[in-house]
Amino acid sequence: MLEKFMPREENFFDFFEQAAELILEAAIAFQEMLGDLQHSDKHARRIKEIEHRCDTITHQTIEALHKTFITPLDRADIHQLICEMDDIVDYIDSAATRTHLYEIKVAPKAVVDLADICFKAAEIIKKAVRLLRGMKHPNEISKYCIQINQLENEADHILRSALAKLFKKEPDLRLLIKLKEILELLETVTDRCEDVSNIIDWIVLEYA
Repeated sequence: MLEKFMPREENFFDFFEQAAELILEAAIAFQEMLGDLQHSDKHARRIKEIEHRCDTITHQTIEALHKTFITPLDRADIHQLICEMDDIVDYIDSAATRTHLYEIKVAPKAVVDLADICFKAAEIIKKAVRLLRGMKHPNEISKYCIQINQLENEADHILRSALAKLFKKEPDLRLLIKLKEILELLETVTDRCEDVSNIIDWIVLEYA
């Protein structure tokens, strides 16, 4: 009888999956923005709307935490995971906003490469999060986490090389500063993806 009065546990996994879907949607939207910079305002607005939707899911998750007596995972793990996922979308939104406001006309290869890594990491996060429900494939989840960590290492290398090239060859100081900030924001996206993968890996070790 008591179960009838408690929110269903799987709601939390629904929230995780919805947030993962929005991460991927934002990463794709940013790639599309880079391919259509003459209409950057349109793409920036779309990514901002995705960011607002992700904020809503985060708030719903935290609200559900306060109302749920028994949760499927530790409360701290649920809170940390949904907030870190929200951060990924926040940083994609920040990169998109800067790209528009700074009137970037041509996307350097390093920016495109980092955006591609963000997309790949988002795809993998979506796959890993789907497997959290039921926790039936812990080894596969762990493999996905390793892949995300490898992508973050690749992003680090791209950022270092790109910054070295910018400071060596870019004569326009204002453009250098703009591109440096966008590059660093995109690399931070991959850092946050790694943070999410570490939380997922911890949950697997704890519950699988």
